[in-house]
Amino acid sequence: MKFRIERDALADAVAWAARSLPVRPSVPVLAGLLIEAGQEGLVLSTFDYETSARATLNAEVADEGTALVSGRLLADICRNLPAKPVDVILDGSRVTLTCGSARFSLQTMPVEDYPSLPDMPAATGTVSSDAFAQAVSQAVTAAGRDDMLPVLTGVRIEIEGESVNLLATDRFRLSHRELVWHPHTPDESAAALVPAKVLADTAKSLTAGSQITIALSASGTGDGIIGFEGQVGGGVRRTTTRLLDGEFPKVRSLFPSEHQTVAVVDKAQLIESVKRVALVAERNTAIQMAFSDGVLTLEAGSGEDAQASEALAAEITGEDITTGFNPAFLLDGLGAIEEPVVELAFTQSSKPVVISGKSEGSAGFRYLLMPRRLLS
Repeated sequence: MKFRIERDALADAVAWAARSLPVRPSVPVLAGLLIEAGQEGLVLSTFDYETSARATLNAEVADEGTALVSGRLLADICRNLPAKPVDVILDGSRVTLTCGSARFSLQTMPVEDYPSLPDMPAATGTVSSDAFAQAVSQAVTAAGRDDMLPVLTGVRIEIEGESVNLLATDRFRLSHRELVWHPHTPDESAAALVPAKVLADTAKSLTAGSQITIALSASGTGDGIIGFEGQVGGGVRRTTTRLLDGEFPKVRSLFPSEHQTVAVVDKAQLIESVKRVALVAERNTAIQMAFSDGVLTLEAGSGEDAQASEALAAEITGEDITTGFNPAFLLDGLGAIEEPVVELAFTQSSKPVVISGKSEGSAGFRYLLMPRRLLS
């Protein structure tokens, strides 16, 4: 194997492929990055039996061949090479990288022990890469992080025709984002439960191209896989991941159809106020929010401990209401909203609030947050 490639192209593709490598691989070869040089250029791959990454890019290939080397080490080396073309040669059991006066020699791993990457499922449709990345970043806000409840660490993707719905919950909050896409068949209908971390990393990493192809296997959960593919530069980047097994809770009904109190507030002002008041809130305690007479009053702290309060203007429709929320979860939801003005919709103080951006004609993003008991 022998090829030459531009440093920036190699470093970027290696970093992208290596980002999903396991920290503690079950077998040593799973820490490897597979390099395949052929007539059509260069292919870089990683796979840990759950998530795969495959990047193709242009290179001047003199001799075809395949090698498996430590992915993280290769990424560190490529990131620090001088800005000159890189020559890569496989010589026996070692791979040599030469870039200007810098030279590295890496021990190879047994290629024959490396697992075959899964095939990409048939394409289901395409979506704007920027729109998808933004929608995913909002949806994962409410995804669980407790591996003891793996179903809640995923994002439920529901496809119905030209509509894609993303749902996530950790039992204390719920996010819902809807977006439009281009299905390959008009009556496309499918659902998948995708690991939130993989989905977030993938969506963010494929924004260099104009669109992402989503490919979903028909089996749905468990043995099913979902694939994402995008054009980057002159090559293609593809990620597949196994779907999470288990039944995602039926959470859509948690969004109430009617509200008794609706408050409209400037988002930036509310975020800053919550941050300030939360400084005196003890761990795992709520900050109080009272809505009355066009004013939102935030309070935290009690008794002999430090206390804080702050008031800001709000457009309030309906009954006065006083409730409380985990400030970190509240800030997560507010931070995920793009619009400069937010709407907080309540049924009663003991029921969840629905937070969304205030804009006309947009289903957009909704964030439902359970209240916390206030200290008396």
